[in-house]
Amino acid sequence: MRQRRHSQMMYPYNVSLNPQQFLNGEDPISRFRLPEQGMSSETAYQMIHDEMALDGKPNLNLASFVTTWMESSADLLYAESYNKNLINKCEYPQTTAIEDRCIRILAELWHSPRPLNTIGASTTGSSEACMLGGLALKRRWQKARKIQGKPIDRPNIVFSSAVQIVWKKFANYWDVEPRYVNISPNRPCMDPEGVLAAVDENTIGVVSTFGVTYTGLYEPVEKIARALDELQSRTGLDIPIHVDAASGGFIAPFLQPELVWDFELPRVKSINVSGHKYGLVYPGIGWIVWREAEDLPNDLIFHVSYLGGNIPTFSLSFSRPSAQVLLQYYNFLRLGKVGYYEVQKASQSVARFISKVIQSIGPFEVLTDGSDIPVLTWRLKEGYTSNWNLYNLSQQLLTFGWQVPAYHLPPNMENVTIMRIVVRNGFSMNMAQLFLKNLKQVVSFLDSLVHPIPYNTNCGINFHH
Repeated sequence: MRQRRHSQMMYPYNVSLNPQQFLNGEDPISRFRLPEQGMSSETAYQMIHDEMALDGKPNLNLASFVTTWMESSADLLYAESYNKNLINKCEYPQTTAIEDRCIRILAELWHSPRPLNTIGASTTGSSEACMLGGLALKRRWQKARKIQGKPIDRPNIVFSSAVQIVWKKFANYWDVEPRYVNISPNRPCMDPEGVLAAVDENTIGVVSTFGVTYTGLYEPVEKIARALDELQSRTGLDIPIHVDAASGGFIAPFLQPELVWDFELPRVKSINVSGHKYGLVYPGIGWIVWREAEDLPNDLIFHVSYLGGNIPTFSLSFSRPSAQVLLQYYNFLRLGKVGYYEVQKASQSVARFISKVIQSIGPFEVLTDGSDIPVLTWRLKEGYTSNWNLYNLSQQLLTFGWQVPAYHLPPNMENVTIMRIVVRNGFSMNMAQLFLKNLKQVVSFLDSLVHPIPYNTNCGINFHH
């Protein structure tokens, strides 16, 4: 064995390949060990390029919320800036200034009372932003309890059972009791009654999801805020709201400007959004903004003396590329309010079109049609019996390249299985028609089966991201 390794090291590009090596699992190029010598850049590229061809196609991935297409000008800007480390704020002051502008733009978009004087941060995505928002809620609660001379050892946080997984992680990682308001067929979103039944003096905050991952619905932030206002007037309990607007934060301001959900409500103290979802930027960017600077406890902000300056920072990450921040600003300049409206309206129109057609296909019942965010969901009709289910449908659509997830709803509705399509920028009406053609073909094929086909839910699509 030692001699064979030596010969591979001496002659890495002229190895006589024995087919039996592959049968024995002895790949000449190890996937799990650093090779003794390298190879040409062209060969390394081609190996990885060929392997990536086995991945699904991003434009056919209807499971993901994440942006898969930007304009060529944005691609050029990305290539010019990916090598700048965002944390080096003194070395890249103009990038830092643009990051700050983006925060102010979002604060104004979400009706902060003082957008030029508030505070916020860019993050690697909404998951990090949610963690920061939750930490601020916990620290504000702790400080208030200490002033009152009350214990701080049993904090809890309230959210829907359909909340995004990051909030369950937050509660676990930071020792906060999660309290769930269960959804039901008659109550598909967290509502004021459920919130009031869950909160108490140890509640650090209520998280309202503005664009539920499972269904695409908006939770009624305004109604929840009014209920908490009334609770405070009766009991003195002052419970803040964080809005997880990962998807809706870039939809509602343009498509539903009449909705009251943001900093117009004084009880809403912080909002997060995913720039790489409907903010229309490539993966790796999220944002969090606080209503006013004092809503972020100052002792959570670190002032780092690093590479020539004293830099305030509040994040869970440190080094990361600048490109996504610059692309967010590119979109703000390129699109403006009118452009964002047109892009999001086009996506919503496609979602509504698909949902209308799916509703007309015999086995299906549409649950959400894209009227909130451009996301539609459907299930098999009650009482419909066949030799196939939605997991089978999801797997068969993969034969055409379409990635469409099937999954069950959260506790209290886990017996309901649904499918979901996320319509993103770039998914045109023409592509929608092609998808619907393939969907009908798959349904016809499944209906023709005499015996049930097996499926494995463990190899399904991760629909949370």
